[in-house]
Amino acid sequence: MTANSLSISQEYPHFVTFQSRELNVQTAQEEVYRFFLEIVKKLSPDDVLREFKGLFIDGLDSQDSHSLPVIYSIFLNDNEQEFYNTLKRCSYIIVNNWTTNRKDKYIQELVNLFANANLKVKNNNFPAINICKSWLENFINSKDYQELKLFAAKYEELSKGHWANRYSSYLLVDQSINENNSREQQEAARKRSRQMKDKFKFELAMYIARSQSAVSSTIRYTNPSILGDNALHLIKAIVLKKGLFSHENIANIFIKQTQDQTLDEFQTSIEKYLFFSVDNQKLVESLRQQFAENLSLWKKDYSQEIITKELFLRTCNRVIDYLTTEDGKEPSSLFILLLIRGHSLTLVIILLKTILISKNSRRHLEIRIAHLIRYYQKYPQDECKWVINFMEIFNITFAIYAENVEYNLIKMEENQSSNPQLNLDGYRVFSQMKVDRQK
Repeated sequence: MTANSLSISQEYPHFVTFQSRELNVQTAQEEVYRFFLEIVKKLSPDDVLREFKGLFIDGLDSQDSHSLPVIYSIFLNDNEQEFYNTLKRCSYIIVNNWTTNRKDKYIQELVNLFANANLKVKNNNFPAINICKSWLENFINSKDYQELKLFAAKYEELSKGHWANRYSSYLLVDQSINENNSREQQEAARKRSRQMKDKFKFELAMYIARSQSAVSSTIRYTNPSILGDNALHLIKAIVLKKGLFSHENIANIFIKQTQDQTLDEFQTSIEKYLFFSVDNQKLVESLRQQFAENLSLWKKDYSQEIITKELFLRTCNRVIDYLTTEDGKEPSSLFILLLIRGHSLTLVIILLKTILISKNSRRHLEIRIAHLIRYYQKYPQDECKWVINFMEIFNITFAIYAENVEYNLIKMEENQSSNPQLNLDGYRVFSQMKVDRQK
């Protein structure tokens, strides 16, 4: 297979069996998966890359018809989709292991293996090789390859490409729950998404600390958002809502007060709870009425049923649908109207309040956000400024309300008004990581 195939073959004799006899597709796939599951734990990344290249790529750029990699012979009988599945799962077996063991830098080299110009050159004398090259080319042009590239991109590089790349953590969440993806891809997506979110939370905390420091002018600091100096003012306004009348406290009161309500009563209560104390009440009144009407029509046959945990969760998920996308394909009318009228923060706070009463709805919300990103990513950045503004506010707000970070607003001067709403400049935001006492 490669220069070190002899030693590999000696250590993994079952893989030699795969190369030397005819197998059905499923059996061959299982042997290939087992091979990569073993070597990715024992070999260096460079050796793993050589084995991957030897199995899927080496020989396709040759002029020798006998150089066709043996794995292709299994799929040549009109089985391109199974070839895709095999190639993808082998890729994610490697990616998942390297993500776990902090060898992320090698993932880019894995992605680059497909950037071989000779693979695109067809030779009419070798139709079998041409078919295999076409399969690889189709893979490179597919959504699957774009998803694989998400794991290779460095966090800092995401902002330099397409605007939607900044929000890849949500696209990864979508990958992690897609049952059509292998378990290795789902697990790798969960890990990568968590890494990206933690990176954003850390950089946000560092930005807050350094931007308010007396020596900030001599120290470079990174603003993880693209809101510029407005980000700090937004952060203060969000943190201001913490305290006795915080969103968390009000959410806890709501949960207690709505126990044993019927679905009809609960729908009325949640509408009041979500829109209570939002800014510009008059401007959002028509939208609030539209929301209430939509919700009242949902599960009308169950209106007199006592709210259960399952019905509570499903109602909150339905609320999220009305506010983002109902079909997972196009944005909802409420989402468009709120953002076009400049109510991005209002929408984010309503979504936050939904999650505070139903933490199990968090994944559903992130999946809906991924659906919105996929819908809008086909448009240029200039046409999506209001969506991007929403995403930036969403990221900051949910980072501030993260489980493992605590933010506080502190008055810095005695002569400042005791009401921070009057002068946020006189206050500073302090953040600290929460200690997990269960560890």
